[in-house]
Amino acid sequence: MKSDNPLYLNEEHVRKHLRMAELIPAMEKALIEFSTGKVTQPVRSVINVEPPGGFLGLMPALTPDGLGLKAVTFYPSNAEREIPTHMATIFLVDPQTGTPLAIMDGRLITEMRTAAASAAATKLLAPPDAKILAILGSGVQARSHVDALRLVRNFEEIRVWSPTKEHAEQFAKEIGATAMSAEEAVRGADVIVTATNSKTPVLKGPWLKPGSHVNAVGACRPDWRELDDEAMSNVVFVDSREGAIKESGDIILSCAKIYAELGEALPDKVPPRATETTIFKSLGMAVEDIAAAMLVYRSAAAAQHRH
Repeated sequence: MKSDNPLYLNEEHVRKHLRMAELIPAMEKALIEFSTGKVTQPVRSVINVEPPGGFLGLMPALTPDGLGLKAVTFYPSNAEREIPTHMATIFLVDPQTGTPLAIMDGRLITEMRTAAASAAATKLLAPPDAKILAILGSGVQARSHVDALRLVRNFEEIRVWSPTKEHAEQFAKEIGATAMSAEEAVRGADVIVTATNSKTPVLKGPWLKPGSHVNAVGACRPDWRELDDEAMSNVVFVDSREGAIKESGDIILSCAKIYAELGEALPDKVPPRATETTIFKSLGMAVEDIAAAMLVYRSAAAAQHRH
């Protein structure tokens, strides 16, 4: 599709063109391409905005799929204002000429691709007969993870904990789950998601059932934690080694040994060790955003072409 103007796609357009069932295999492909060296992706550069304690991250990537960047803001204090803590814009250009192709809202893409990457990890690493899902957190990531993980495992029970009890109860009611303490939620759970803005551990190692799988998606700063040292002493997978040793407090502060990148285990380059207790520490990568944005762009361009 050639046009003089880049497509501008707001969140509603993105929602119309992005399907979780298509996004999960797209994330598997993106993670494999990243880990096999087919992607140029500098570690994200982050600007600290003080006050109010926000961050602006710039995330460019060149992938076999496309070329572009995401600008993302993370303002934890927005939670009190009841506006999103994460907002983002994705900019795609034509790799052949550098011509801008699309500018699209990246908030929903960030939310969905993160959960889709966790779903790819869960598909590979969680017990095949996983029945109990525990979610620590009650924001958009918690909700998105329920949608994504239900596509890869058949859960009979979902348990929810959140630092704010009312939020946990509200979220539990919406998804047909039960709200309880963090420890009660985690004990006996087959799959656990930590998706909080916490700066200190909310998940303790002794609570974990042997052979369970954890998707750790919060704590995206070098001095923030969601998991304690004992939890981090299990088999740890990351999306990017380079990103994790620079940005993940859970890895840096626990001196955890990284076993593999998820993109090395997906194509069987390393054994997934799925019978052991596994942790997927996800920081999110530009390659995931570009892959998701390309799905949206192709679908939107085709729809525009039909009209």
